[in-house]
Amino acid sequence: MKPNIVYFVADQLRSDALHHLGNDSAVTPNLDHLATQGVSFQNCYCQNPVCVPSRCSFLTGLYPHTSGHRTMHYLQKPEEPNILKTMKNNGYQVIWIGRNDVVPATHDKLAYCDEYYDGIHPENRVDYVETKPPVHHSYPTTHLKPDELYSFYIGEQKDSQGFGAMDWGCVHQAIDFLKRKKESQDERPFFLYVTISFPHPPYGCEKPFYGITDRDHLPPRRPNIDTLKDRPSMLQEIFTKQQLGNWPETRWNELRATYLDMVNRFDYHYGMVESALKENGFYDNSGIFVFSDHGDYTGDYGIAEKVQNCFEDPISNVPLLIKPPIGVDYQAGVHEGLVELLDLSATVAQLTDTKLDYTQFGTSLLPALNDKQLGKDAVFCEGGRIHGEEQAMEKGHGPESPYWPRLSAQGSEGPEHTKAVMIRQANFKFTKRLYESDELYDLNNDPQELHNLIFIESYQDVILRMQQRLLQFYMETGDFVPFQRDRR
Repeated sequence: MKPNIVYFVADQLRSDALHHLGNDSAVTPNLDHLATQGVSFQNCYCQNPVCVPSRCSFLTGLYPHTSGHRTMHYLQKPEEPNILKTMKNNGYQVIWIGRNDVVPATHDKLAYCDEYYDGIHPENRVDYVETKPPVHHSYPTTHLKPDELYSFYIGEQKDSQGFGAMDWGCVHQAIDFLKRKKESQDERPFFLYVTISFPHPPYGCEKPFYGITDRDHLPPRRPNIDTLKDRPSMLQEIFTKQQLGNWPETRWNELRATYLDMVNRFDYHYGMVESALKENGFYDNSGIFVFSDHGDYTGDYGIAEKVQNCFEDPISNVPLLIKPPIGVDYQAGVHEGLVELLDLSATVAQLTDTKLDYTQFGTSLLPALNDKQLGKDAVFCEGGRIHGEEQAMEKGHGPESPYWPRLSAQGSEGPEHTKAVMIRQANFKFTKRLYESDELYDLNNDPQELHNLIFIESYQDVILRMQQRLLQFYMETGDFVPFQRDRR
């Protein structure tokens, strides 16, 4: 019997926000327990540090540059590959619950799933097409000072209604499906894709989650960007416009702890779904994947939220936990090998004995499940644009929007929104930037990425070697020949 597949996906969850991955302040008991029942990859990287490009990548196995998915406003076209579509075509019952950020709102999801629920409207089904603007996070933008608005902090919420209600709807829809599946005569294996909104800003949640994190015992915050040398102009511009540089640490601690409170709520929601899998008899024969599309600065470098073309670990290093189905050999615990979200589709294909009907660039993680050191020789993350690509600027937000500091910088034709690519090999992380200085960090000696080594003579051989690996990367993944043949 083929295994079921469960994706439980966070939005904007950084890897070091989990207790078992080194954050003693984090309260994540369900995910910590999952790491003892499966594998937690502490060195997993997303392929773009914002939502749409990352999701288009991990649902295909293609890098953002391969198909031009480098902006929030260019989503998948019907002819593009997608693991959900492939699994449905191979006999899986595909249930899609929660965030989209992949298929244009004007398209139905019939090709991708059997049922779709947005977490807000329980009646939605696979033929659902968004006729109204999608529900987004609501920000109290009136009467706020710039440093309040641009910090994304809203703090304690009165209840689970309003902001954050979507996630509760998603979890209950997932549990409802599992109950219905147990009672049905449908013997197809299922692919349950649950993608929720937390801990995406604004930073706030309701009790009992709000306040669970000790505000006085948090890991050190990375210092403000204006104290560092040779750093990207995008970070400098966002730092200046967000106006958070004079915040005392107590204020930062409240924001950072509230983010961890939100992570605790995500952990609780995962626990609800895991319990439902067990109660309905699906847990043992399910491959469970818990991960995030990208991370969040959460005050590191004096910046809130994220950015599209920088690749520090807070926004590019994401959790990836895998509990394999029964019968798969693995070594439980934390694994150190380098892996990418790009590898998920190839892993699912091997787990389910499914032939992918398109070219992709991921590598199955099944061998790495059984070896705590095994991983890829290099991982990549990319973003930004070339001059003149107005379609990639993501215009439309004025100073009244909390996103304005970042998006106004993306509209500049200076070096801020430069196209850039990051490669990590072993302990070194190198970023090639098109319109300004490159970056090199030694993560063993400088885990907070504070000291750019790009101009240090003794590291030039390392830089040359990584540049050569980047050339190989682009040659291998720059395009692919479609399987469909056209008549001449």
